[in-house]
Amino acid sequence: MEQGMQLIDGNGRFNVDGLKDFMTATEFAQSGLSYAIVAIIGSQSSGKSTLMNQTFHTNFEEMDAYNGRGQTTKGIWIAKCSDIDPFTIAMDFEGTDSNQRGEDDTAFEKQSTLFALAIADVVLINMWYKDIGLENAASRPLLKTVFQVMKRLFPPRKKTLLFVLRDHSKTPLEYLKTALLEDIEKIWAAVAEPETISSAPLREFFNVEITALPHYEFQEEKFKEQVAQLRQRFVHSIYPEGLVGDRKEVEPASGFPLRAEEIWKIIKDNRDLDLPAVKVMVATVRCEEIADEKLKCFTSNEGWLKMKEALQAGPVSGFGGAVSSILETYLSEYDREVVYFDQEVRNEKRRRLLSNALMDGHRKTGSYAAAAAAAGAGAAAAAAAAAVAAAAGAAAGAAVAAAAAAGAVVAGPAAVLNAGVATFMGVMRL
Repeated sequence: MEQGMQLIDGNGRFNVDGLKDFMTATEFAQSGLSYAIVAIIGSQSSGKSTLMNQTFHTNFEEMDAYNGRGQTTKGIWIAKCSDIDPFTIAMDFEGTDSNQRGEDDTAFEKQSTLFALAIADVVLINMWYKDIGLENAASRPLLKTVFQVMKRLFPPRKKTLLFVLRDHSKTPLEYLKTALLEDIEKIWAAVAEPETISSAPLREFFNVEITALPHYEFQEEKFKEQVAQLRQRFVHSIYPEGLVGDRKEVEPASGFPLRAEEIWKIIKDNRDLDLPAVKVMVATVRCEEIADEKLKCFTSNEGWLKMKEALQAGPVSGFGGAVSSILETYLSEYDREVVYFDQEVRNEKRRRLLSNALMDGHRKTGSYAAAAAAAGAGAAAAAAAAAVAAAAGAAAGAAVAAAAAAGAVVAGPAAVLNAGVATFMGVMRL
C-alpha cells in the first residue's frame, strides 16, 4: 500500500516541502509525459477513500463506521498508485456538503473542485445510485459546481468524468446510465455561459464514463471483483483508446510541483485561471533551472578546468574540438530534459545556456576577437562572427569567433573559419 501525502491542508495551505519529498521518493519527475492523474470528488462519507484504496492500492485514511460518519479526509491528499502502467497519481479530495465546514462555507469546495478539474486527467465522481433523477440529491450541487467551474476553465483538452454509482443493486445499469446522462445534460444546460465563450455541448469539455459498484459492506467480495475490473481500465490509460485518451497539451511530470502550486495560488486568490499562461510559466522556470544546472556542470567539468588553466601558459592544441565535445554533452543533456516543454521557451533558454558557457571561457581566455587576430584568423573570424551574429544574435557570433580563435592555434584562417562555423553552428543548431 502506498502512503498518502497531504498536498493541501484543510485551511488551504499548499505543502511545498512535502510535494518535493514526494517527487523524490516516487521518482515521478522521470515519467516525462507517460503518466496520468486521477482525482475523486463526492459527498462526505460516501466511501471515496475506500474506493481509491481498493482501486489503486493506496493507503488513504478511511472512515471508521463504528465511530460515526464524520469527516475523515481533510484537504487534498495524493499518493502513487501501485503497479499501474503508466505512472499514476491518485488524489483524494475532502468531501462536499461537510457538516464540519458548515452550510455557508462553500469556498473550499469550489476551490478544490476547480483544482481537481485543472490538474487531473480523470475525475471520479462518487455518488449514490439512488440519487439519479432526484432534484434534491446530494450530488446535484456538486455537479452544478463542476460544470460552472469547467465552463469558466475551458481547458485546452478534454477531461474524463467517470461517474461511480455506489451501492448499485437490481436496477439495470443501462437504465441508470440513460437517466444519469439526462440529468447531466439538464444541469449542464442550466449553468450560465460565461461571456467569453459561446454555448457549447457537454462533449466538447468531457468524455463521460459511467460505472456502478455494489455495496461494499453487504457485498464485499462482489465489490472487490468489480473494483479489480475498474482498476484494469487505468492500465495503459493514456493509450489512444484508453480512459485518458486526450493527451493534447499534456505537460511533463517534472513540472508538476510548480504547476500544482501555481494553479492553487491562482485559485486561492480568486483570479481567472489561464492554463496556457501557467504552462509557459512552468516551462520558463523549469528550463531555466535545467539550463543553470547544465551550466554549473560545464563550468566545473574537470576537462574544461584543465584546459582553461593550460591556456594561461599559451595556445592549446585541439582546444576547439575538445571544448565543443564537452559543451555538446551538456547541451544534449539539456535537450533531453526539456524536450516536452514549450519549444519557444526551451530554445530561448538553450541559447542562454550556450552564451553563458562561452562567456565563462571568455572570462578566462580574454577577448575572442583579439585572440583570433593574434592567431592569424583576423578578418575571416570577424566576418564569420558578424554573419552568424546577424542571423542568431551576438552570442552565436561570439561562439564562432571563439571557435576561430581556438582553432587558429593549429590551422590557418580558412580552416579556422570552416571548422569554427561547422562546429558551433552544429552546437547551436541554427
